[in-house]
Amino acid sequence: MSSPAGPHTRRRLAPPSGEPSVLVADEQSAVTVDVEHLVDLASRVLVAEQVSGPAELSLSFVDDETIAECNRRFLDGEGPTDVLAFPIDALDTDGQPAALPRLLGDVMVCPAVAQRHAEERGERIADELALLVVHGILHVLGMDHAEPEEAAAMQLRERELLVRYHHEVER
Repeated sequence: MSSPAGPHTRRRLAPPSGEPSVLVADEQSAVTVDVEHLVDLASRVLVAEQVSGPAELSLSFVDDETIAECNRRFLDGEGPTDVLAFPIDALDTDGQPAALPRLLGDVMVCPAVAQRHAEERGERIADELALLVVHGILHVLGMDHAEPEEAAAMQLRERELLVRYHHEVER
């Protein structure tokens, strides 16, 4: 079920007991986002990555201006980008947040940038948004792609998670 594109849709979708929760905000109006599916995807990815509750992830869909400002302010980047990830609580070696409160971090996605990228590559916007959500979560959980080996490992894990949790829903 897609949420109507509209600014400032914010809600917490309650997970089954023992699973991490995802706080979602759709603060843009340029692209219709299937919030329910992407929250479900985020929850499944967290469980697959062995993060258990009580833990919380913030997932925000924002406009070009908001993500450009955050990119400049926090990462010294220039202009809008497709996804930003901000880890909050470090994870223990067993994948659990180190201490309470178990705030995993924030994933910020710009659907307008994602749509432009999807159109350039002839991809569906739904697939691009799913990739960005998974990519952002993996960053929050400590993965990176600064080195070629890291990039290959991260891309492989993204593909595995998308095949399992995004594409299975759409079959």
